[in-house]
Amino acid sequence: MAQKTDRKAGVFQSVDWWTILIYVALLVFGWMSVCGASYSFSEPDILSLSTRSGMQIVWIGTSLCLGFVLLMLDDRYYDTFAYVAYVIMLALLFITIFNPHEIKGSKSWLVIGSFRLQPAEFAKFATSLALAKFMSTYGYSINRMKDFFASCAIVLLPMGFIIMQKETGSALVYLCFFLMFYREGMPGSILFTGLAMVAYFVLGIRYEQVMLWDTPTSLGKFVVLLLIQFFSAGMVYTYCDDKRKAFRLSVIIMVVTMIFLLFSEYVIPFDIVWVQLLLCAALIGFFLYQGLSSRINNYLYIALFALGSIIFFYSASIVLNKVMEPHQRTRINVLLGLDDDKDGAGYNVHQSVIAIGSGGLKGKGFLNGTQTKLKFVPEQDTDFIFCTVGEEEGFIGSAGVLLLFLALILRLIVLAERQPFKFGRVYGYCVLSIFLFHVFINVGMVLGLTPVIGIPLPFFSYGGSSLWGFTILLFIFLRIDASRNLIRT
Repeated sequence: MAQKTDRKAGVFQSVDWWTILIYVALLVFGWMSVCGASYSFSEPDILSLSTRSGMQIVWIGTSLCLGFVLLMLDDRYYDTFAYVAYVIMLALLFITIFNPHEIKGSKSWLVIGSFRLQPAEFAKFATSLALAKFMSTYGYSINRMKDFFASCAIVLLPMGFIIMQKETGSALVYLCFFLMFYREGMPGSILFTGLAMVAYFVLGIRYEQVMLWDTPTSLGKFVVLLLIQFFSAGMVYTYCDDKRKAFRLSVIIMVVTMIFLLFSEYVIPFDIVWVQLLLCAALIGFFLYQGLSSRINNYLYIALFALGSIIFFYSASIVLNKVMEPHQRTRINVLLGLDDDKDGAGYNVHQSVIAIGSGGLKGKGFLNGTQTKLKFVPEQDTDFIFCTVGEEEGFIGSAGVLLLFLALILRLIVLAERQPFKFGRVYGYCVLSIFLFHVFINVGMVLGLTPVIGIPLPFFSYGGSSLWGFTILLFIFLRIDASRNLIRT
C-alpha cells in the first residue's frame, strides 16, 4: 500500500540514486570502450568531435540532459500520453519502411541531411508505456483470452513494422515482453512452449544430418520427437496432476522406442522417425479422448501442444532454407557449427573471441588493444564493443562490467516490486526485460554463444539513438518510481 504524504516530496529526495550511480558508471565505462574501439594513432585527440569518442561525449551529455528533463516532468504525463507516444512511434516506424536510404542492408534509419534517427530504439519505451497503460486498466486480466491477445497485438504491431525494415535483430527484442507477461500472470506453459520451440529448432537443425547408430534415422528428428513425447507426458504430471498416468506414458514411450531402435540396429534397418511419428499421433489421440471423456480441458491443451510442436519442427527447416535471407541462414549455420566460415559469416565472432582471449586476466590497458587498433573486428565500437572491454580490461574488467549490469537488473527488480500501482510495475518489468535481453544476447553473440542479430550493448555501443532510447526507457521508470509515495487525487 502506498504511503500517504501531505505534500509532494522533491524528486531528487525520492529518486533512486543507486540506479543513477550505476547508470553513470556504465556511461563512463562505455565511453572508455568507445575510445578504445575507435582510437587511431593518426587521430590522437580522443576529445575531438571529428572522432567517435568525441561524438560519444556529445551523446552522453545530451542523454544526461534528457534524463534530467524526464525527471522534472510530472509522472502522470507518462500515463496520460502513453497511447499518444505509441501511435506516434508506430507512424514513424511505418514511414521508415519506405525510407529510400538503406544502411548495411537495413531501412531502419530516418535520414534528414546529416541527421540520422532510428525509430526502433525509441519504440521500445513507447510500447512499454502502452502496455503498462493497457494492462493497468480496470478489469484487465491476462488470463482472459481477449485481453492477452490485445496485449500481444501491442507488442507484435511495432515488431512487424521493424521486420519490414529488414531489421530482424531489433524486432526480436520485442519477444522479451513475454517475460513481463509471465510476471503479470501469463501461464508458465506459454513461456515453456517458447523455450521448447527453441530447443526443437537448435537440436533438429544441428543434428538433422547425423545418423543414429547404424540406422537410417536422423538423430535430430529422433531426439526432437522423443522430447515432444516426454514433454507431453510431463505436462500430464504438471497440469493434470496425474502422476500415475504420466509415469505409465513415459514407460510406454521408452519401451516402444527401445524395442524398435534395437530392431532397426540388429535386424532390419529402417527409419525409426516413422515409429516416433506414430507414437506422437497415438499420444495426441489419447489426450483428445481423455479431454473429451473427462471434460478436463488441460488434456486438449496438451494435445494441441504436441501437434503444434510437430508442425513447428517440420516447418522450421522450410523457414530456414526458404524464408530466411542467405546471410541470416549462414549466421545460424555458423552458430550451430554446421559451417566453419571464419572468413565470411563467422569472421566477426572469430575475431571478437580472439580479441577477448588476448586480453588475459588483467587486459592490455586503456587504448593498448592490438586487435581493436588494427580494426580486425568489424563493428567493434557498436554491436561488438564488448570485445574491446575484454581485450583492454581483461577478465577482471569484463567481469566488472557484467556485475554492473547485474546490479542494474537486480535494482530494477527491487524498484518494480515496490511500485504501489500496476502501471509502474508493468512498465518497470518491461524496462527490466529489455535490458536483460540486450545484455544477454549482445554479450552472447560476441562470445559466439548466441546468433549475431545486431543489437547494441546498452550504454556501451556507439550512437545517439540507442543511448537516448535506453536513457528515456530508464529515466521514465525512475520518475514513476520517485512518485511512488504520493497521494493520487
